[in-house]
Amino acid sequence: MIGVFALKPSFLFHFLHIKKKTKTKTLVWGCLILEETSFMEQEGVTLEELKKKMADFAKERDWDQFHSPRNLLLALVGEVGELSEIFQWKGEVPRGLPGWEDEEKQHLGEELSDVLLYLVRLSDICGVDLGKAALRKMELNAIKYPVKLCKGSSKKQTQFNGDSGDTADTDQGH
Repeated sequence: MIGVFALKPSFLFHFLHIKKKTKTKTLVWGCLILEETSFMEQEGVTLEELKKKMADFAKERDWDQFHSPRNLLLALVGEVGELSEIFQWKGEVPRGLPGWEDEEKQHLGEELSDVLLYLVRLSDICGVDLGKAALRKMELNAIKYPVKLCKGSSKKQTQFNGDSGDTADTDQGH
């Protein structure tokens, strides 16, 4: 595919190549082929695809000049604050968010996306392969928190194995 441009969330414009899809309507408009689809119907996206889209998005707007690690981190923290506001004063919220309106869930998805996008952009600017780093961190957490010792427990590493090692980087990952 040569180019993809979004006009509305429900339309993708393709130059020269149309992916064969089921349950979509294809319209011809001038030199562009308009393929109606929903982003919700698309299959999963990789971190690499998000990284590229974020880099392209920033470059098109000449925003690279503002995307220092510090600025991106502060923007990320701000977005985490906005995400936190959604849950503020709700008490404990069960999985699946029963009782939440569709608009609330959509807003949650937008704020989660803001956090993810800033995190992906920050990792790119810092030269960190976020996918590999996350997998490595999961491996380290598996060593720190072996199932045999910690299954069903929320204790920190030092509480269940008596280790008095450095806990500055210890997190439970759940």
